[in-house]
Formats: sequence, C-alpha cells, structure tokens
Amino acid sequence: MSDLPTYVLERDFDASREALWRAWTDPQLLARWYGPGAETVVHGLDLKPGGLWRLEMRWGETSHRQRIEYVEVSAPARLVWLHANADADWNIIPSPMMADWPRVLLTTVTFEAAGDRTRLRLTWVPHEATDAEVAAFASALEGVGRGWEAGMDLLAQILAQARTPA
Repeated sequence: MSDLPTYVLERDFDASREALWRAWTDPQLLARWYGPGAETVVHGLDLKPGGLWRLEMRWGETSHRQRIEYVEVSAPARLVWLHANADADWNIIPSPMMADWPRVLLTTVTFEAAGDRTRLRLTWVPHEATDAEVAAFASALEGVGRGWEAGMDLLAQILAQARTPA
C-alpha cells in the first residue's frame, strides 16, 4: 500500500478535538462546510462501522452523490471510511466527472489534541484500484488538495464563529 499515491492534508484548528470531531460527524455542521461552492445535502449519516454517510452536492440543476461507508469510528480520535461516487440508489458508480477516477478511496481522518488546538490529518488513497485508477488519482492530486483546502477554510470559519459569543 505504501507504493500507492496518497493525498495528505494536515491542518491545525483553533478548536478542541471534540468540537472538530462534532464538525465531522454532525450532519447539520457537515452540510455547512463539506463541498464548498455547492449546496450539500446529507441524506443520512449512520456513524458506526458499516454505517453509511449519504450526501449530495448540488450546483443548480446538477447534482453529484457520494456514498461513504464507515470502517472505523473511534470518537474523538479517528474516522476511517470508504469513499465512492453513487447513483440515486446509493450504489457505487464510476466517477461521472473524471475517467478512470478510483471507484473507492480509503479515507482516514485523525484528530490530535494539542492544548486548546487540534491537528487534523486526512489521507486519501485508492482502494482496490486498477492501474488506470491509480494513475488518474496520481495525476489529480494537486486539484484534490484545492477542494479539501477550501472545505477546511470554511470549517475553520465555522469553528471560529462557534467560539465567538453572540
């Protein structure tokens, strides 16, 4: 697995580990930051191993569905899931936006407390992928980072608003 291309995001947040965990596991908070530039609709979130997080991102008349199956849920330290594109019935499908994109990505998110701050580390790696899928993922790593970074910027704003008294 070490020879597979891996996207790695590390970011420190001015928030407790519990607050950051909540932002990744509360459907209402997820909808506010996940999928920047889109309306994100959480159709279900069953936070347990084998449970599904079903979401849809909408841009006007266009929509894109994702099916996330949790592999590990260790509150408030670690989330591991299988991330895939989905059809309207939540079946895994090839990417409608990029030929040869991996059908499934293994995602690991860790939350490490550091005083009153939290370090988040996210990794994304092709899961049971073909050579063509691995190559497509490797060639798209820079673009993947832009999307995740934009989401993390929104998340940081939400966490800052939660700390500020009204």
